Amino acid sequence: MGPRDQVTSWLLEECQPSIRYLTLTELLGRPEGDPDVKAARAGIVKRGWGKEILDRQDPSGFWERGSSLYRPKYTGTNWMLLVLSDLGLTKADRRIDAACRRWTDWFAAEDGGFVGSNKGGAKHGHVCTTGNTARVLVKFGYADHPKVRSAFEWLVKNQANLGGWSCFNYGGRARGRNLDSWEPMGAFAVYPREKWTRGMKGAMEKGAEFFLERELHVQGGRYKPWYRFHYPVHYYYDLLVGLDFLTALGYVADKRLEYAVSLLKKKRRPDGRWNLDSINPDPDSPQGAWDRGHPKQATVPFSLEEAGEPSKMVTLRALRVLKRLGEWEPHG
Repeated sequence: MGPRDQVTSWLLEECQPSIRYLTLTELLGRPEGDPDVKAARAGIVKRGWGKEILDRQDPSGFWERGSSLYRPKYTGTNWMLLVLSDLGLTKADRRIDAACRRWTDWFAAEDGGFVGSNKGGAKHGHVCTTGNTARVLVKFGYADHPKVRSAFEWLVKNQANLGGWSCFNYGGRARGRNLDSWEPMGAFAVYPREKWTRGMKGAMEKGAEFFLERELHVQGGRYKPWYRFHYPVHYYYDLLVGLDFLTALGYVADKRLEYAVSLLKKKRRPDGRWNLDSINPDPDSPQGAWDRGHPKQATVPFSLEEAGEPSKMVTLRALRVLKRLGEWEPHG
């Protein structure tokens, strides 16, 4: 068995049925009706990370506390739903459906976006929250929900003139130069193409050009967290995040991806796997600095795997990118 097959076998281990399911479907191209795929999907709630997270949900549908879906970072309801969406769960599980109904109601803003609000009533959406919430709701199976549709329309309206977005509206629409505000592009990457309006298509193309023009990393000085691969991603950006959404959107032949792809290959271990470089909050990020200065208000780090060790989630995402680029096949 060669290194490539060894990595595939590692991802297919039954101890993490979510990774097994995603490997079978996204890397190996197995259909949903395949017996192995059906068994892996059914196993997500029975063992491994999916079960562990769902077991921590309280009877009312919350994680951590009932007064907020957003706090504490990164173990509250909002953050757990982001992770569960990556593990292959959908609204077919009643626990997911119940949590998402409350999440959607509380986070929906009057202007059509989403914001991390306590029990709703906010007037204005927030870029990062709108992108994350829209992406996750689509992955859970709510693509036809009217509030999901309005969120995508909101993202189009709130795109900056330069093509990017700014989570904190630095410089307003006239500027909005912030590679960290990737969440709208992540949302477009999973939204079914047949649902796109002309405005959505234009916003996606303009957003892709924003990232490609900067080669996914050229903005100001070298910002260390962008070159470290994280999971959970939450609202953090790194070059694997950028490669993932751009290749999912079909940008696979643009030469401006070369630096990011070279970094991806450079970070591959000799055994063909990738490490989890860091967990959030990254120590060099503004949030990490805030946590050090305000320990009583610090976030609560959450991770599925150990930083500095081989990561099934990072390896799966890396191989998914290489497959889209035509540089990985299951058997070579």
